[in-house]
Amino acid sequence: MPPTLKERLTKILIDKKLIKESDLDKAVSLQKEKGGSLSDILVNLGLISKNDLLVALSQELGIPPINLSRYRIDPTVIKLIPKKTAKHYKILPISKVKDSLTVAMADPLNIFAIDDIKALTGFKINPVITTDKDMNDAIAQYYEESAYTAIEKIVEDMKESAEIKMVEESAEEAPISSDLLRMTQEAPVVKITNLLLAEGVSARSSDILIEPLEHEVRVRNRIDGILHEAKRIPKSLHSAIVSRLKVMSDLNIAERRLPQDGRFKIRLAGREIDFRISVLPSSKGEKVALRILDKSQAMLDIEKLGFDQISLEGIRKDSKKPHGMILICGPTGCGKTTTLYSIPELINSPEKNIVTVEDPIEYIIEGINQVTARPDIGLTFAGSLRSILRQDPNVIMIGEIRDLDTVDIAIKAALTGHLVLSTLHTTTATGSITRLVNMGVEPFLITSSLILVGAQRLVRKICHACKESYTLNEGIAEKLKIKVKSGKAVFYRGKGCEACRGTGYKGRLGLIEILSLRPKIKALILEGAQEHEIRETARLEGMKTLRENGIQNAQEGATTLDEVLRVTVGDQDIEAP
Repeated sequence: MPPTLKERLTKILIDKKLIKESDLDKAVSLQKEKGGSLSDILVNLGLISKNDLLVALSQELGIPPINLSRYRIDPTVIKLIPKKTAKHYKILPISKVKDSLTVAMADPLNIFAIDDIKALTGFKINPVITTDKDMNDAIAQYYEESAYTAIEKIVEDMKESAEIKMVEESAEEAPISSDLLRMTQEAPVVKITNLLLAEGVSARSSDILIEPLEHEVRVRNRIDGILHEAKRIPKSLHSAIVSRLKVMSDLNIAERRLPQDGRFKIRLAGREIDFRISVLPSSKGEKVALRILDKSQAMLDIEKLGFDQISLEGIRKDSKKPHGMILICGPTGCGKTTTLYSIPELINSPEKNIVTVEDPIEYIIEGINQVTARPDIGLTFAGSLRSILRQDPNVIMIGEIRDLDTVDIAIKAALTGHLVLSTLHTTTATGSITRLVNMGVEPFLITSSLILVGAQRLVRKICHACKESYTLNEGIAEKLKIKVKSGKAVFYRGKGCEACRGTGYKGRLGLIEILSLRPKIKALILEGAQEHEIRETARLEGMKTLRENGIQNAQEGATTLDEVLRVTVGDQDIEAP
């Protein structure tokens, strides 16, 4: 009788000296006591990494390994093996090419499973190996009913019931408040709203847009900065879904003429997720924008944001100064807030009194005093800052500088011994100087208080599963002033695969340009120099622009050149006056 996978596994681990025999005995005893997979127990105990385990098994058995968490499978391939069979044999179809079916298996030595799948599908079976945990997670993911299939079923059931008549009214007739409140508590509306939120979170969306059209409602998710249409649902459900979201956010469901803003929190898959909601009246009905603040996905470690080492060193150095002002600039959605939060996280210690004023508070940081600005009751940024200064802070973080009153107090705080951190809406680091002057700040106050400005953008990362290299055309390389190594300009791109939904991108990283206010820069500001003059001097002093940082990342294979050109502006795109 051939050895089982457990027997082969124990032999491999001992022969290759990956774990001690005493540790293996401990894991086997635990398995007998509590059950479960031996491989999962070894990984959970920290005796071996999941990757090392897969590699060892793969080499010994001659079967390729696969990390299912990084692989996206076509739903049509999943349908080739029923859910019951997949769970019984711990097997998952991965891809189909002609008459061959590649399947992931937790136990690739199970010849009975392979024979049954071959008889069931009629295909030649090519096994690949994965861990029990990855297999269980993948089966749960791919054999669960999709959110939008569930929505379609709910809508279909509602059409057959009498209750649907409550919302099947003409677009001109809005349901009265009592009807809306009743509908928000009904199971179908609650289920559909929950499914929309869950689908947005599982797709790694940063925003969910619910937009009323003429005869239906369009739902779009912003994934890695790009909008993707998720589903269209009946217009008859629009008022009920919007009202349900208003109830969750404690907003006024009777008010449909004015914009409203709020927030709510849900628990999904064991983690808390915050949503910021904005409701905007439009000609076709109320448009809803939901910003997803998933703390488990938030990277408040500045080392992990993707910035180059020179820029990181500049931020580290200036954030440790006792006083002055640091500004992070860029358009909406460029990651300013994440970078701003990562600086107090970097310098946070029991010796420092750090206070923030935000609208709203996006992430709670342990050990930091955070204040929510409430302009509707008179608690503005400026008003909060005046009170904060009486709290003896070492570091003050302001969510955003919006007006002269706020920037005036911020500068005074920086001049009186406080480190002030904030954001500003400008497109470049040097553009922040012009913006401050236009807001009415005197140049001598800028040079006395401002110590560093960072302007940033987010670019999509190339999907590792379908990454390929190519040689850039020499003419384009010359136009972009790209330094060519070994006579060739080699760049990378994603072909598009299931893992990245065919986009060629998965995840994002930050680009940043750092302007440090050195003596020459300060002299130019005091002279009233124009933005392009300050930029050129800063570059001579070592500042790398957003585009230069982006091209460096593209050459290293982190992102594509197209993506860098999409989000940055280079010198060749700017005409000096």
